[in-house]
Amino acid sequence: MTEKNENVEEKLEESPVEEEVELSAEEKLQAQVITLEEQVAILKNEYAKAYADAENMKKRLQTDFEQRTKFQMANFAKELLPILDNCERALAQETQDEAYRKGVEMIYSQLQNTLAKEGVQEIDALNHQFDGSFHQALMSEAKEGVEPNIVIEILQKGYMIKDRLLRPAMVKVSE
Repeated sequence: MTEKNENVEEKLEESPVEEEVELSAEEKLQAQVITLEEQVAILKNEYAKAYADAENMKKRLQTDFEQRTKFQMANFAKELLPILDNCERALAQETQDEAYRKGVEMIYSQLQNTLAKEGVQEIDALNHQFDGSFHQALMSEAKEGVEPNIVIEILQKGYMIKDRLLRPAMVKVSE
């Protein structure tokens, strides 16, 4: 018990019977006030803990939502990359039909622009130092005038979505 409760008990033992009734009612109220204050302190502490837990949950959910939103296009973009590759192959071929070529160019351009709006970017690899995080070496070749581990040819373009690798660039590297 608290010191106040002990003092009340001592006063009750020392006081005459007539005063005991008056003091005991007053002391009972004081004891109730003390008990209620302790309960309020406990409830305030529990409220603070619950509030902190709710705030932490809110932050976690917000972070999770931002991550999902940021990379929701990743799987869809992976499915579109082969289409982009095929458009590039079609444009690399010689053709007599300029209308056909113009149509493929338009589709290719729209597809590139749409992916760029979602944060998909081509990895610039040619004539750069080989980096296993972004490049996949399929071949190596000794080439005069080129330092070792330099990308000398891109066999398939690589792509990033925002700050995450979508597909590594398949490259030929100098020896």
